Amino acid sequence: MKPNHPPLQQISNCFITPENLPPQSKQPFYLGPSDLTVLSVHYNQKGLLFHKPPQAFNNGDHFMVSLLHRLKTSLSTTLFHFYPLSGRLATTTNGVYVDCVNSPGAKFIHVVLDITVSDILSPLHVPSLVQSFFDLNKAVNYDGHTMPLLSIQVTELLDGVFIACSFNHCIGDGTSFWNFFNMWSEIFQAPVSDGRGIISISRPPILERWFPDGYGPTINLPFTDPDQFISRFEAPELRKRIFHFSAESVADLKAKANVECDTKQISSFQSLSALVWRAITRARCIPQDQSTSFSVSANYRGRLKPALPDDYLGNMITSVKADAKAGELVERGLGWGAWKLHESVMNKTNEKIRESLEEWIQCPHTYQLSSASNPYNVKMGSSPRFNMYETEFGMGKAVGVRSGYGNTFDGKVISYPGYEGGGSVDLEICLLPQNMANLESDMEFMNAISPPRHLDC
Repeated sequence: MKPNHPPLQQISNCFITPENLPPQSKQPFYLGPSDLTVLSVHYNQKGLLFHKPPQAFNNGDHFMVSLLHRLKTSLSTTLFHFYPLSGRLATTTNGVYVDCVNSPGAKFIHVVLDITVSDILSPLHVPSLVQSFFDLNKAVNYDGHTMPLLSIQVTELLDGVFIACSFNHCIGDGTSFWNFFNMWSEIFQAPVSDGRGIISISRPPILERWFPDGYGPTINLPFTDPDQFISRFEAPELRKRIFHFSAESVADLKAKANVECDTKQISSFQSLSALVWRAITRARCIPQDQSTSFSVSANYRGRLKPALPDDYLGNMITSVKADAKAGELVERGLGWGAWKLHESVMNKTNEKIRESLEEWIQCPHTYQLSSASNPYNVKMGSSPRFNMYETEFGMGKAVGVRSGYGNTFDGKVISYPGYEGGGSVDLEICLLPQNMANLESDMEFMNAISPPRHLDC
């Protein structure tokens, strides 16, 4: 079957390396427990959509030539600070680490596609062609032994530019991903002639490795062959749609959940998550006595004692999970579900996190996407707290954030800040086609959403 959109035309690709490397880059950058657990999942894929500025239409090809040059040179400088992203994974008897010496660098691709920004933002469901904006689709993090740990694809549209980042999840979680993207933008905008050289940044990554007390810097995996811990998950046909929740709508959900539970402790995000959990459970027509769960990846840097700064480069995430019978979740109201989520969050203490990490070290395993793809589970990823819309590359504020193929499955929800900020939230929900149709007919859920304001401009 032929695609119903124009083909992408690749114009160029190359590898980007730092012009300078710090001395410590010659040493192995070892992966910690939470880094190793994601060897079998996909790369983290997020991208930003921009309108071309007016000058792009007045100077022929000059705008794109200049933009690409500045993106490459500023990326080279950024990789000085984030040098593990220019390496490759390596495995020895001492464990898995990043080798920054024997590597061609990060990949940079320029492609052209004859569609408009509106072709991406206007359809009700996220067009499948968005997946083609990302390199390394379906690659798992273990593939970083032979593939780039970072690949940037710049897709030039008729009236816009999409900058997509495929980021090996073993190197960092969403907090690390967006710190890299933000610092790249900061260097791009720095007042220098070509973006090269060593430029100080406001939030340099902390590269010193952290391990639980008494462990590290090496952790041996008890496997003799990758087939023992690496699997290749492929999602079925899914519908993906962005649902926008204004700050007012989120505040109303929070107020309702707290009133129902006679408390003030339930957060905005817990209230919104409960709405989603209940609505997807109804949309799936799950039997009342069937157990369901809602899980969210939570940053535990600040939960450790002593705490780690948010600029620590790595995976410092833990799964916060709540369980309930489908019938009870649906019948007992928004507040009941939100309180279940609140209790799960409060249970993730320093002691619980350290205990979980030690258990993993004693019996290592890797997270498998097939286990997440469960018809009774909902999984929330990313965060509306990440600084996405202030990431600019000389084209003004992005008009949209989108994800690639990586780590999507039935019941996956990806959260973004809303375009207008102020506590608004966008949720990219991935469901089987019939389940999506059912969700779009769910009155409680649809009454809570708001029109995205930037599309009205």
